[in-house]
Amino acid sequence: MDEQTKPHIVGINHVALEVGNIEEALDFYGRIFTFKLRGRGQGSAFIDMGDQFIALMEGRSQSADDHRHFGLVVDDRSRVRELAEIAGATMLEGARLDFLDPWGNRIQVVEYRDLQFTKTDAVLKSMGLDLDKSEEAQAELRKKGIEP
Repeated sequence: MDEQTKPHIVGINHVALEVGNIEEALDFYGRIFTFKLRGRGQGSAFIDMGDQFIALMEGRSQSADDHRHFGLVVDDRSRVRELAEIAGATMLEGARLDFLDPWGNRIQVVEYRDLQFTKTDAVLKSMGLDLDKSEEAQAELRKKGIEP
């Protein structure tokens, strides 16, 4: 098939995490992160991330994640380890900041300024954030033809 005729992947709309209980999950994540609730449904809740969201869905039945994870981008990760420990997360060994939530979802926390990942100024403004990029992240973006 011709590469020009196939759809392009342009981003992630949401990530769905299976949890045991929605109220407990909102409480757990609320002890670590500041967020707005986008909405709720029967056995579900949606944590807003500007133009993306995390869907919390009741009904986790599989074992804890070993290597499968998702990278959650935050504005400042300096207190994440401390807050996650207090909230009861299982902190994982290694050079990265990874933890398991009480249902076994593996979360890797990364800081916005250090990544090529970027939000538009309009999305950041709607989130009430004014964030900068490190020199390394800016260079990575420029290399791809994206002016930060």
